[in-house]
Amino acid sequence: MDNIFEELLAEVKDAIRDFHNSKELYDARMRFLGRTGRLTALYKRIREIPPEERPAFGQKINALKEELEARFAELEARMHEKELAEKLSGESVDVTMPGRRVTVGTLHPVTRVKNMLIDVFAGMGFEIFEGPEIENDYYNFTALNTPADHPARDMQDTFYVSENFLLRTQTSAGQIRLMEKKRPPIKMLCPGRVFRSDDDATHSPMFHQMEGLVVDRHITLCDLQGMLDEFARNVFGKESKTRLRPSYFPFTEPSVEVDVSCHVCGGKGCSLCKGTGWIEVLGAGMVNRRVLENCGIDPDEYTGFAFGMGVERIAMLKYGINNIKLLTENDVRFLEQFKD
Repeated sequence: MDNIFEELLAEVKDAIRDFHNSKELYDARMRFLGRTGRLTALYKRIREIPPEERPAFGQKINALKEELEARFAELEARMHEKELAEKLSGESVDVTMPGRRVTVGTLHPVTRVKNMLIDVFAGMGFEIFEGPEIENDYYNFTALNTPADHPARDMQDTFYVSENFLLRTQTSAGQIRLMEKKRPPIKMLCPGRVFRSDDDATHSPMFHQMEGLVVDRHITLCDLQGMLDEFARNVFGKESKTRLRPSYFPFTEPSVEVDVSCHVCGGKGCSLCKGTGWIEVLGAGMVNRRVLENCGIDPDEYTGFAFGMGVERIAMLKYGINNIKLLTENDVRFLEQFKD
């Protein structure tokens, strides 16, 4: 039996003579001291020993176990110190090296334009109102003079959540909500995200709109154009002018498309304005009588105008962006161009 202990101790010394990391040391420890290790196997042999020799045999096994555990504990401590030193050496900082360049963020061009538009219209006395992005059919269509069988519904590709609820296609729904709660005079701006099933170089399934509404006594189309002229001068330059062209929207009558004089060529004609000197920027018109009636406002006493613009479109025109997808790709090279 003494030979067994000596052979096992020699085998341990040979096994731990050459190892390179903590894993190899752990594997060696388990090979000898684990539940299925060599030393554990010796404990199972006690039953083979004559009863009178068992106490001495057990004492030798225990002594060998203590010696092996001490050896492995010492080796583990040394290995830990070695690996820690190597790790600290690899993580050392060379203070003579130049520092890393920190990239400073900036506001997204859509956020810049949104903030700018809010500042412009807030300066003209507009209050800000934000409605829900998931709307019911009544506020998004019916109250805006677009009943279920109205052909104008074909103008918008709508994402329906259920039969009566949808992702809003326009922020005009917020105007209805405010007119139901507040009596004229009303002067409000409703910014927010809208959703339509449309996707190409100038359209996105999700984009931002900003719609405005003014309702009071004696409001006319001249008031609308005067306000739009002020908007154009603040956004596109002091020399900018607007013009109105007849159009159609179910919630306004009369309805107009609004053009602004080209801020690149000054109205002389260029590739941006396609040689016309004018760029279409938004739609507007006088609030339809039926819309006022739907909100409990007497159209014989009050009139109003409404307008709506795509924030992305204004950003693309202002900054010369030719593809709307650039606004959602989060390319740092693109966004860095808008630093102050």
